[in-house]
Amino acid sequence: MVNLTMVTPLKQPIVFELEGFDVAQTYSPFFFFLALLAYTVVLLGNGVVVCVIITDKSLHRPMFVMVCHLVVCDLLGVTAVLPRIMMHFLTGQKRISYIPAITQAFFVHTYGALVQTILGVMAYDRYTAVCEPLRYHAIMTSARLHSCCALAWFVALLLIAVLFGTHMNVPLCSQTIQHVYCSNRAILNLACVPTPVNNIYGLSMSWTLSTAVFLIITFSYIKILQASLKRDQSNNSSRNKAFQTCGSHLAVYVLFSIATVTIIISQRFPSVTSNLKKFLGILYIIVPPAINPIIYGLASKDLRASIIKHCRVCHKN
Repeated sequence: MVNLTMVTPLKQPIVFELEGFDVAQTYSPFFFFLALLAYTVVLLGNGVVVCVIITDKSLHRPMFVMVCHLVVCDLLGVTAVLPRIMMHFLTGQKRISYIPAITQAFFVHTYGALVQTILGVMAYDRYTAVCEPLRYHAIMTSARLHSCCALAWFVALLLIAVLFGTHMNVPLCSQTIQHVYCSNRAILNLACVPTPVNNIYGLSMSWTLSTAVFLIITFSYIKILQASLKRDQSNNSSRNKAFQTCGSHLAVYVLFSIATVTIIISQRFPSVTSNLKKFLGILYIIVPPAINPIIYGLASKDLRASIIKHCRVCHKN
């Protein structure tokens, strides 16, 4: 005789339990300070970039406006994850109710999608600036600039809203989320029934968005390279300026892609420990936002000069 066990779906209010890191309690203060340090670095670096761009009118140009949007996106992702991780290390609190869990997961996925859409818009801007320098200001007007940025936000938010719309009416039978933060898959792994719609849409959306942004950036940089090589071969400064202008954008895209691929690869190897997988999942959200301000500060002469000028003013005062 076969025993059939009936699994009773959870009823609201649902409270999840995050698995967290498997570390000794004595090391929790150390990891708390590491998380606090990382959050401080991200806030300070990105905050300086935003404040300098806003206060310096000479930086009110399309590229730097898009950098501001990217900074806001980075802060969104980090703030969705790190404060709760710090609370976990400081107090041992791992419980999170349903609405905050869905909200955290929504913003984590929005961060991942929004970074790509903004980088796609930035690739279009760099393509226009290098390949159509005489018509650049006529093409990239203020209205078109804000329309492109709004489109990047709209596409990302719409894609993720539809993803989480498939959560409706899905019964959950467990409360333990096997991660340090909430995500779409981590929550639906607790479902009582299969979720093929969410699985198919999530994979299709991720693949389509990543491929589309990759093609846009690849096309843009092929055209930029062709335009740079067609110019006066003796004028190396012109060609170097074109590469320098686009270098920061490409570096940010490569950094984000490496972080994403690292997480995907780590999930495919059973030998990778659970703590390491969780750690890599956090680095995906922390490392790009922490390094992006450095990349733009080093690659953009105008931004670097403005930051130095503001620092000197603050020092004198």
